[in-house]
Order: sequence, then C-alpha cells, then structure tokens
Amino acid sequence: MQVFVSLLLVIGSVLLFLFTARQRDFDHADRLALLPTEDDELTTEGTES
Repeated sequence: MQVFVSLLLVIGSVLLFLFTARQRDFDHADRLALLPTEDDELTTEGTES
C-alpha cells in the first residue's frame, strides 16, 4: 500500500513539473530574482580604490 501511494506521489509531481515547465510559469520568478531590491547609491562613501 505504501509503495502504491509513493508511486502516485512521484507520478503526480512529475506531471505537475511537466505542466508548469510547458506553461513557463517559473520564468517570471527567475526574472524577479535578478532584480535589485534597493537602488544603488551613486556615491561610494568610505571606499577608496
């Protein structure tokens, strides 16, 4: 019984992954992860190169 339930969970997760990969739902999250959270200041105080 546990093997059957585990197999159903694996098949369900693979199907959901394929569905979201085909719909490209995750592309927006990838772009948002690359956006800066705060504006960079133009002046760099205290750092001299």
